Amino acid sequence: MTAETTTTVLAEVAAMLGSILDEYGIDDIDIDRDSRFHDDLELESVDLVTLAGMLAERYGERVNLAEFIADLGLDEIIELTVGQLVEHVTVSLAADTSAASATSATSFTSVTSSESS
Repeated sequence: MTAETTTTVLAEVAAMLGSILDEYGIDDIDIDRDSRFHDDLELESVDLVTLAGMLAERYGERVNLAEFIADLGLDEIIELTVGQLVEHVTVSLAADTSAASATSATSFTSVTSSESS
């Protein structure tokens, strides 16, 4: 993924988190790559469920927050940063793009093979 894409994803995730925090009347927190979900943003598990829904709405099934968190230990979840989530999102998007490219290439090869026969 490019730096531009990472920057875009960071801005989008920060906006999602900002809207969650707005519900609590908190609108003066700077959200950056180093912001920790628990200690800095004080998010609860219900907020992560809300964030998961927002991520799914924006990026589709290719970005699954629940699966990402399920692979982490308790201490890792407590120390989870916005930057780690952004990295997960960009890697998931890149993997989805790579899979789509591979499928397209396979389809193209199948079509050209069929036409040659």
